[in-house]
Amino acid sequence: MSTVEERLLPSAEPVRLIDEHGVAHDNPQYGMPAADVLVDGYAQLVVGRRINDQASALVRQGRLAVYPSSHGQEACQIAATMVLGEQDWLFPTYRDTVSIISRGVDPIETLTLLRGDWHSGYDPYEHNVAPQATPLATQLIHAVGVAHAARLKGEDTVVMALCGDGATSEGDFHEALNFAAVFKAPVVFFIQNNEYAISVPLARQTVAPSLAHKGIGYGVPGERTDGNDLAGLLAVLGEAVAKARAGEGPQLVEAHTYRVQAHTNADDATRYRPDDEVTPWLERDPIKRLDAYLSSQGLLDDAHRAEAAADADKIATVLRDGLMPEPSPDPAELFEHLYAVQTPQLKEQAAFLQDELAREEA
Repeated sequence: MSTVEERLLPSAEPVRLIDEHGVAHDNPQYGMPAADVLVDGYAQLVVGRRINDQASALVRQGRLAVYPSSHGQEACQIAATMVLGEQDWLFPTYRDTVSIISRGVDPIETLTLLRGDWHSGYDPYEHNVAPQATPLATQLIHAVGVAHAARLKGEDTVVMALCGDGATSEGDFHEALNFAAVFKAPVVFFIQNNEYAISVPLARQTVAPSLAHKGIGYGVPGERTDGNDLAGLLAVLGEAVAKARAGEGPQLVEAHTYRVQAHTNADDATRYRPDDEVTPWLERDPIKRLDAYLSSQGLLDDAHRAEAAADADKIATVLRDGLMPEPSPDPAELFEHLYAVQTPQLKEQAAFLQDELAREEA
């Protein structure tokens, strides 16, 4: 029987079921996901990559104000939603567009926020997806609140709370873990450790053995996994969700991946990292490794690849066509959907704006 401390410790090495060469590795604790699940996951990875690339192109064309790409991190994005049930909630960050769309949210509504002409483009309750959070770690406290409320109401709900390595340096991260642990909230904290918080490398953020170790002080069990291995991610995240659903309280999972592209289109990554640091990660691409594994097992052929590429082309077309028309924002909408009942201060500000607009038209 392991001690409490041992149950809190993550694996000495990140869990990996398929390596960068597409070779399978046995793991005593985690089994390989079913073949049909991995084939479906492959198709979703291809679509996710196309979403990233198309959104980045739309920024260059002036159709999006900004886009934080998750190119190279698509395995994390897809796995996070594949392990959830319809009743579960996803709390994303600004870099989790692919996760949001894979959860079923309309692609155009998903990217509306990044266009800069609306508060949030989708209804959070339609697919149980919270609005994207730009401030680091603030969504984690909200996620714990939803999970705690679900537990109090006896609902079969697990919350997947996404964040990056930079968020673990924020106080909200630690407050969220502590509250979740004390009240045994059914939430999975999923850290996509892509090695950089904008220009700050991980070594300048922490000297902890891993980010998964940060859960120990709060009594939250942690686990580490290869963030570019969809199979390992599905196994680890799937178990974490199952434990949270079974009443075992919050779980912490750290995925080791890499931000291949710049922080956003406004960032020049060459100012703080050399190209030769990026190059090895290109060989660890999540799509290439899963393709290699599935092909070696006779589970993926050219017909599957063509079908996945066709689906990716369809969503790229939807994004181009939907974001091409120029928006016609109404300034009065700034005051809508902020409160169920508008505050006196907002009413005053709205009236002031309308007066200013009327003066300009006069």
